[in-house]
Amino acid sequence: MATFRITICAVLALALTASAGVPAELTDSLKPGKADLKSAGALAFGADGVLFVGDSIGGMIYALDTQDKTASQATAVEVAGLNDKIAAMLGTTAAQVTVNDVAVNPASKKTYVSVSRGTAADATPVIVRIDTTGKLDALALDNVKHASVALPNPVNASTGGRGGNRRLQAITDLAFLDNRVFVAGLSNEEFSSTMRAIPFPFTQADKGTNVEIWHASHNAFETNSPIRTFLPYKVGSEQSILASYTCTPLVQIPLSSLKAGSKVMGKTIAEFGAGNNPLDMIAYTKEGKNFILMSNDRHGVLKFSADGLDKFQALTTSIPGKGGVPAETIASLTGVVQLDQFDAQRAVVLTRTGTTLDLKTVALP
Repeated sequence: MATFRITICAVLALALTASAGVPAELTDSLKPGKADLKSAGALAFGADGVLFVGDSIGGMIYALDTQDKTASQATAVEVAGLNDKIAAMLGTTAAQVTVNDVAVNPASKKTYVSVSRGTAADATPVIVRIDTTGKLDALALDNVKHASVALPNPVNASTGGRGGNRRLQAITDLAFLDNRVFVAGLSNEEFSSTMRAIPFPFTQADKGTNVEIWHASHNAFETNSPIRTFLPYKVGSEQSILASYTCTPLVQIPLSSLKAGSKVMGKTIAEFGAGNNPLDMIAYTKEGKNFILMSNDRHGVLKFSADGLDKFQALTTSIPGKGGVPAETIASLTGVVQLDQFDAQRAVVLTRTGTTLDLKTVALP
């Protein structure tokens, strides 16, 4: 009788799942065809080998089936002169190759790199895949299972002036959590700094939430500076977005506050130094304690404790230097422009020395 009840419950569960339209795998909602990306920037992995790609020029988010699901126990990856190797594979020169983001498939440990081939507005987007032996290949985009969703209000293109073409900031970072793609960037709204939570499988994207912050090093409220990098993280008992901006405030934004068409005030809990661009953040646990690692373009790789972030008061006054959450600089990590978690003990970092980019695995500090 117990076996009968279990079988009936299983059948009912499957029937309810099917009737609700919930796919058994994320790839079930993807269809074969050409993924017509106009650019390839921010990257993030979901489950089942699905890679999310931010296309700022096209104002789109793409979900690509990499068909890369085989688990791997690999311990390292190392590619010296990555930009030269990518250029050789694409039949061009390193000067014509721009690496935009790096993401590690948590199952296979293969590293995916978003690339622009060319330096003009019509540069060709390429997704390069690197296995743990260092072998490179390009992910085919002409016939790949994929889905896409258009952002209804990406920031308009602009030319010249400080910061160049603002359309490149329509999507500055991505993350995937609980069947939602979180997207940071600029919209064409009056308060343009925007965070979106887009359900996946895709149907449509809403206008997103406009985010305002107190920028202590600028001594001003800001609504038009984009989040440069972020990660979903539980602060105390509250699931949140931890976001960082240019010059380098660290801001907590509760997920519960992300409502379409609304405006939210983020809680600034740290300033990590002016004149600085944050590039990437990852969270990890070591010896029972939780940490966050942030790469940036001026102060080296910063490490700070992720425990007790909810105990810090919001910064509300001018701070010309550093304040709030304390951070240390990891002296052994220099020139890091991108990083992603490889496994529980290691990270993959992309480092720059002069014009040369090297990819390697390092122990988490």
